[in-house]
Amino acid sequence: MSKKRKTSKPKIVPTQHQTSKWERQKRIRRIITYAGIVFLAGLIAMVSYGYYDQKIKPLREVVIVVNDSSFDLGYYIEMFEAYSIGIDPSQLQFMPDTVASQIVQDEVLRQGADSLGIEVSSKEIDEAIKERDVPDGEAYRDIMAVSLLRDGLQEHFASQLPDIMEQAHVQVLLVESRQVSSDVMTKLENGEDFATLVEEFSCNPQSEGDLGWVPRESILNPLIGDAVFDLEPGELRFIPDEAAAKSIGYWLIEVLEKDDTQGIRVRAIVLGSQQEANEVKAQLTADNFAELAQEYSQYGAAEEGGELGWLNEGDMNSEAFDEAAFNLDLNTISEPIKDEMAYTTGGYWIVQVLDKGDRELSESVRGGLATKAFNEWFREYHDSSIVETFLDAAQQARAVEEVSRGRTP
Repeated sequence: MSKKRKTSKPKIVPTQHQTSKWERQKRIRRIITYAGIVFLAGLIAMVSYGYYDQKIKPLREVVIVVNDSSFDLGYYIEMFEAYSIGIDPSQLQFMPDTVASQIVQDEVLRQGADSLGIEVSSKEIDEAIKERDVPDGEAYRDIMAVSLLRDGLQEHFASQLPDIMEQAHVQVLLVESRQVSSDVMTKLENGEDFATLVEEFSCNPQSEGDLGWVPRESILNPLIGDAVFDLEPGELRFIPDEAAAKSIGYWLIEVLEKDDTQGIRVRAIVLGSQQEANEVKAQLTADNFAELAQEYSQYGAAEEGGELGWLNEGDMNSEAFDEAAFNLDLNTISEPIKDEMAYTTGGYWIVQVLDKGDRELSESVRGGLATKAFNEWFREYHDSSIVETFLDAAQQARAVEEVSRGRTP
């Protein structure tokens, strides 16, 4: 049996002309491929640069500088997000300046604490993050660090205080006028109870009554502090204070017109005491109302001669004012109307020292003194710092937009 022999196909040898043609086609394809790659690379580069130029680069622009530390827009937006947690989205537009101010205060505190050798560790920050259950991002870590540094500063200033200081057991009461202060002083000298008189005559209950044992440094009003440590136990004194804030005032009201639709057109004067109101009322006429309003009234319309314009009930947020004004005859000046919703300044402090002597500081007094020392130190350090803010309206708007977008359901 014979085997079949394989026969090979004949080799086709390209001619020189064909070879040149193929080579040209390969070169053309190679050039097109390279051109496409270069075009794609350029296109990607252009898109990337545009994205960087519009999105990334602005975030790296410095917007706040505190001494040698600078903060870019990206950091500002992160802090905006952190400090606005829990804020209604509609209120975010009012926060840009507040957030910038907070970043400045935080950095001033950090630098100031560092100057005193007060530091916090990463471990302490980790524990605070975990304890307060907040995200472990840069902004929140910085906020936790500042909170811990503030505690450390409070302890630092508390440690600088002596254990024993001269203190006085003090009672104070703010009344509206010298006449009232004389009446109250007489009652106290006759043995009436101080707390009862506070309830009856008080013009500023938040800072009155029995203050307990306090050193001079704890008394914020220097007029009272000086008087307290000048008095002997059992002594009384009244002190005029033109700057004292009172939650009481006395209206003198005149209704100029009445209209069923517009309400009443009114002009008024508000004074700080019934004594002063009586004195002004005694000389008040329709002709000199504007002049006396400009001279004596503590209400904002004093410069307009006391003119309040047209009012409806409730516009002044004062029941005492409404009750008097809407029942007043035309062109009749009212008697003084007492209003405990009117805020005025000027009054008389009555001070009584019950006892004096060197005593150990209570924890509350020590804490108050430490806070006062911290606040004074911080104010001084802040005032000596170089602070620059470059935030513009567009950057603030971007921050509000990004934070708002992150909270859209």
